[in-house]
Amino acid sequence: MKKILLVVFLFTMYSSLFSQQQYDACTSILVSKGASKDGSVMITYACDAEFVSRMRYIPAQDHKPDEYIEIRKRNGKIYKIKQVPHTYAVVGNINEHQVAIGETTTGGRRELRNPDGALGYGKLMELMLQRARTAREGIKIIADLVEEYGYDGPMEAFSIADPEEAWLMEMTGPGPGVKGAIWVALRIPDGYVSCHANLSRIGEIPFDDKENCMYSENVKSFAIEKGYYDPTSGKPFRFNEAYCPPTPSSLHSCATRVWSILRRCALSLNLSPDYHRAVKGAKPYPLWVKPDKKLSLQDVMSLVRDHYEGTEFDMTKGVDAGPFKSPYRWRPLIWELDGQKYIWERPVSTQQTAYSFISQSRSWLPDPIGGVNWQGVDDAYTTCFVPFYCSVTEITKVYQTGDLQKFSWDSAWWVFNFVANYANLKYSYMIKDIQKVQKELEDMAISSQPAIEKAALELYKTNPELMKQFLTNYCNSHAEYVIKRWIKLGESLITKYNDGYVKDENGRPRSVGYPESWLRKVIKERPEQFKLKKW
Repeated sequence: MKKILLVVFLFTMYSSLFSQQQYDACTSILVSKGASKDGSVMITYACDAEFVSRMRYIPAQDHKPDEYIEIRKRNGKIYKIKQVPHTYAVVGNINEHQVAIGETTTGGRRELRNPDGALGYGKLMELMLQRARTAREGIKIIADLVEEYGYDGPMEAFSIADPEEAWLMEMTGPGPGVKGAIWVALRIPDGYVSCHANLSRIGEIPFDDKENCMYSENVKSFAIEKGYYDPTSGKPFRFNEAYCPPTPSSLHSCATRVWSILRRCALSLNLSPDYHRAVKGAKPYPLWVKPDKKLSLQDVMSLVRDHYEGTEFDMTKGVDAGPFKSPYRWRPLIWELDGQKYIWERPVSTQQTAYSFISQSRSWLPDPIGGVNWQGVDDAYTTCFVPFYCSVTEITKVYQTGDLQKFSWDSAWWVFNFVANYANLKYSYMIKDIQKVQKELEDMAISSQPAIEKAALELYKTNPELMKQFLTNYCNSHAEYVIKRWIKLGESLITKYNDGYVKDENGRPRSVGYPESWLRKVIKERPEQFKLKKW
């Protein structure tokens, strides 16, 4: 009798992300080797949904020929996926060979969903990380899995990286009851940066460039068959226009994020906002740009913390930001007033984020030391990214604990979530306190990297297992220290900003009132109510 292996997927990030409301829920950035300051290949991922994230560690394992992975679907169906002889260790979103993956859901055409497929995008990402030694191999693994077992999910965009390359893969199902998928993958040219944010980005496909482009055989013929593309139109075939045509709302909530990231990387291009404001005839943004300067890890951290600051869409400006310049707008994004529909700006960094990561894959270091998963919990703007090397063998409990229905200081997610939410009471004041501690801790981790890695390299030459234990102890002790500091930060915010006051350096409460710009708006709306009359 064949043995069934049930893989427990600790990372619950992928559950309940299939609804239409979540198609504006994630943002990813890809930085090629030649575009980074230190030669890292970096990708980022912000998983934006309401759940408590739990960081995962899946050990490497050997498997017998008769082992399977059992997948139980919500409709009661059970699928068995053939296991491979050996699977690799996975830490967060990176594996022991420095292969990393992130995604954004683009939705695409609903008629192409296949509810009978065995694999959703979350399970595909997990299996790919357990089986791939390179990004190219990872793309083939995903394609082969859906071909054999079927894809159950909306249209997806995947960021896939290894120490040499970064790839963008986009995939959609072929419709109910049909196995396989329609997909295309492009390598980000060395020296360039790309991004995606819940809207298909790949346009024309360079079919003859086999070195830098991979695709399913039916990627074009299927679109013709379905009427998504007319070859007699005289227009070139564009993957995104065929399978994920944009709408004014998707451009507003998704393309604006792409514009902001690319704009910040290459200000010299002077990218117009016309496309994301749905101006007719406006050109889509380039799939990738050459940055004006090479990006450091800190630069990438800054990109994932974007609220359109310094642009006309700056979310800390206007009456909608409130008196204390909050960049947050509560859901739903689209709302109606007097028969007119409106939509809030949707930034790269949002309060809905469950977790985010920045991966570093570095070719000049051995895999156990070269791969780093910088993990951020809750909102990227108010979190602190902490390093977990891809060779760690254990994740501290505080990063694996949490219940959405029960607050706990023992859960990293709740600790960061508390600080982020409390800051909303007086955002323009409290964010400065948060950023001070954030910078201190992140700078400490980044500046410690050379020394930590030098010691790890010496151990790697003589005792690789001891090296793994050394990095595990370092990562977990640093992560626990960050949480202790963040708890202290939260408690200090309660004390300093109690009852609307702001305590000075001597602990004396001061009445700071409201900004003059906001008071003028109040008086303009109700000019007589608050006027103090003279006797």
